Amino acid sequence: MFIAIARPAVEPQGPDAVAVPGSPAIAELSPRALHARLLENAALRRRRGLERRRERRLEDADYWLHAAPMAVQKASALREHTSFAPLP
Repeated sequence: MFIAIARPAVEPQGPDAVAVPGSPAIAELSPRALHARLLENAALRRRRGLERRRERRLEDADYWLHAAPMAVQKASALREHTSFAPLP
């Protein structure tokens, strides 16, 4: 019995080597775009924490409000690593 191994119609390319065929490719971001995304992530975490606090879900609020500074620290470390101009 002969078995032919068919290749997928879409083969992964780029940084996502284990992508499922047909899934969208993950674009590599520039350092500036990644920095902006991390700061946006921090803002969303803070907003989520404030929403939870208004809903009186204090444990969730504490988690999200403490998670926000971590995203800012990651953005700051990225900025130092990629030698952006220092922020005032």
